[in-house]
Amino acid sequence: MDPSSPWGYEAKHVALHGARQYDEAIDAFNSMLQVIEQSHDPAVKQLRNNYVSPSETIAAIDFIVDDILKKCPLVVINVTTGYLYDKTERKHSFKVDPRFKKLVSSMTTKVDKGQIRPEVESFFGYVMFSHVWNYPEGPGKEPLFKDVNAVKSVWNLSDEPLNNKLRNFCEETRRLGCSWAWSDTCCIDKTNTFILNQSLKSMYSWYANSAATLVFLADIAHPSKRGDLTRGRWMTRAWTLQELLSPKIILFYDSEWKRYLGNNVPNHKDSPEIKQELAVAIGIPQKTIIAFSPENLGVREKLCLASTRNATVEEDIAYSLIGIFQSDIIPQYGEGADALGHLLEGIVDRTREVTVLAWSGKSSSYYSCLPASISVYEQTLSNLPSLDGEELETRIGELDVKLPRERTLEIYNRIKGRPKFTNRRLELPCVVFPVESLEMPCEGEDSYCAKVSGIGKVAFTAADDLSVDNPQKYVFVHPWIRQLRGPSSGVAWRHSSDIDNYRRALKMIARLGQQFNGWLLVRVEEYEEHKRVATDCEIVLPGLGTDIPKDMQGKVLIIQ
Repeated sequence: MDPSSPWGYEAKHVALHGARQYDEAIDAFNSMLQVIEQSHDPAVKQLRNNYVSPSETIAAIDFIVDDILKKCPLVVINVTTGYLYDKTERKHSFKVDPRFKKLVSSMTTKVDKGQIRPEVESFFGYVMFSHVWNYPEGPGKEPLFKDVNAVKSVWNLSDEPLNNKLRNFCEETRRLGCSWAWSDTCCIDKTNTFILNQSLKSMYSWYANSAATLVFLADIAHPSKRGDLTRGRWMTRAWTLQELLSPKIILFYDSEWKRYLGNNVPNHKDSPEIKQELAVAIGIPQKTIIAFSPENLGVREKLCLASTRNATVEEDIAYSLIGIFQSDIIPQYGEGADALGHLLEGIVDRTREVTVLAWSGKSSSYYSCLPASISVYEQTLSNLPSLDGEELETRIGELDVKLPRERTLEIYNRIKGRPKFTNRRLELPCVVFPVESLEMPCEGEDSYCAKVSGIGKVAFTAADDLSVDNPQKYVFVHPWIRQLRGPSSGVAWRHSSDIDNYRRALKMIARLGQQFNGWLLVRVEEYEEHKRVATDCEIVLPGLGTDIPKDMQGKVLIIQ
């Protein structure tokens, strides 16, 4: 409500009058308690136990306020004044609000936290803004933290398209009945590294805890039509993935700030037509869009969702996924492509999910075993045949007769554990197959041909030129140890007998008899370490023959 209007003035007058009444009531109550405490009559003093003082109530309110503000953005816009408020200023604004005084004066016999929390949550509820920066609507730039501070209020910003975008967002927030709004343009002091990093790491939870998130689709004309949302630029940006998934309530607006498709439901995540449009566009179930949490999807599924998104700043590809992957990486602009390496390294270490390592394309400069671009996770992994049931048992029986027991157990026991990153190196348990010879692609072809011990000929295309003069420095490996070792998932079994371990070892060799995806590694001789050779496509190895090759080994290799 406009405080300058007659109705606004009357409401303000009533609120101030009410505040004076609450102050008078609190003063009177404090005086009563003081009289009781000073009485010499024990029976009168006993009455004190039946009451709580305003200071006790205020202490309980303060505790709840602090708890709620922990989950709120560091700085928000007061949509009435247009000023930027930090948490201390918001806390003070609550203390002078009639709702605070009413809470205090309403509790004389006990502190009712069940009554306090909803009131506090309602007061501090905030609306988040989701949009694409610097959409070419004309000259100008997004209003920053320093720009708003310079003119004191968003309402004082000059009349330019991008300033008006911010003001329209604040006006819509006010129409929805909220007092506080957050925009990434002006609510983050990006000159303060600590504030910037804290904001980037917390943004997912801020969207998740918001009263609503408003999405402005600048490139969607009014009136909008079905399909416009998924064709818009907003759906291509890295940061907007979390801004779609994390909020409980989301509302889409076209370029004239009218509801998308004219749909006026309170939450567009409840609209069947909009849910269906989003689900088809990003390829996840509608129920996941409605109630997303980082645990809803597997690591590979989340990487696939992110693989089609782009960002103006390279590091934002990784930083925009901090919340979705519950990552603890520390943003550090200037690290470039290493940001994605930090993110993926942390995912592997925390989840032990090795499908992060399943990709083809260019290698990262951070780790040769990680990709240079997140776009590789758009690739669909090969659905290779598995070996199980009666077929597996038959194969185990055949191998038990032929294979040397000690040799089989030796390979099995050497690949315990899981991949882990240590000191900028990947420790990779794997089964190693030496390369015996390597031939250059023939004229008009692009495939190298390697002769691999125990495997035979393997054709593959490399992302970079390979030297074939010393083929012995190359090895193919099977890095998917979890699948090989079976139910133990790479962890040593307690109280396992030799018979149990030998049976598991036979299963491992049996599975190696099937086709499997492999890596090509090249030895870095001066370090006795390896690097992954990037290939244009997955390498599918045909599987072992009937015997264990004499030079096949189980090893933990160190990968740069």
